[in-house]
Amino acid sequence: MENKKPVTLIKIGGNIIDNPTELSQFLSDFSKIEGCKILVHGGGKSATKMAESIGLVPQMIDGRRITDAAMLDVVVMIYAGQINKNIVAQLQANNTNAMGFSGADGNLIQSDKRNHPTINYGFVGDVKKVNTNFLETLLLNGIVPVFCAITHDGKGQLLNTNADTIASELAIALSEVFDVTLNYCFEKPGVLYDAEDDSSVISTINQELYSKLKSEKAIHSGMIPKLDNCFNSLSKGVQKIKIGHHRMLQDKTALYTTITL
Repeated sequence: MENKKPVTLIKIGGNIIDNPTELSQFLSDFSKIEGCKILVHGGGKSATKMAESIGLVPQMIDGRRITDAAMLDVVVMIYAGQINKNIVAQLQANNTNAMGFSGADGNLIQSDKRNHPTINYGFVGDVKKVNTNFLETLLLNGIVPVFCAITHDGKGQLLNTNADTIASELAIALSEVFDVTLNYCFEKPGVLYDAEDDSSVISTINQELYSKLKSEKAIHSGMIPKLDNCFNSLSKGVQKIKIGHHRMLQDKTALYTTITL
């Protein structure tokens, strides 16, 4: 059987984006990763700050943003514009030939507008299809795609889309043609037994342990959708998944959590 070419896919959290020093260090470390790679980023607090500055009141339900038409304008401007292009410029400064994308560019990620039985999320998308052929062409030509958390529905409508889910769906789609390693990088050194104790990293977590920790409320809120995405990715062909601080990319002694089935 032919060996698949490796791809490293990294999603960075908002707390890295919000800290210029951390972001600069992360992008330096990311640039040193050899071979094909992809970066997915969320929006940090910038969209909320911008919304509040023009009199909008951001609405969240279970950690997910309600995106009406006015808020969509803000997140497109901040995610696909300011944050995405700043990251691409910094990667170019690190000799990494990056290109910034929303899901609409090159029809790379198409989504369906979320249809929830009781909550109107507004212009929020759930990923339906990834243009793997075009993505493969970019990667094999030495381009480093940088995705923001905006997709489209194929009918002209942009949609705000969870960045963790985008990373997961890209990894699943690419696993058909590449050996994919998915890394979720955020401000903590991994999944923790105790959210207040950074030394309490769970080195390996499988579905059985995950269910146990959820029932004990040791894992809750934003970590649940992240881990749900991880197990979904592993069940659909992604080879390796790690969660931790971005120092794990270059520091061999750094702690992190490995996700396994």
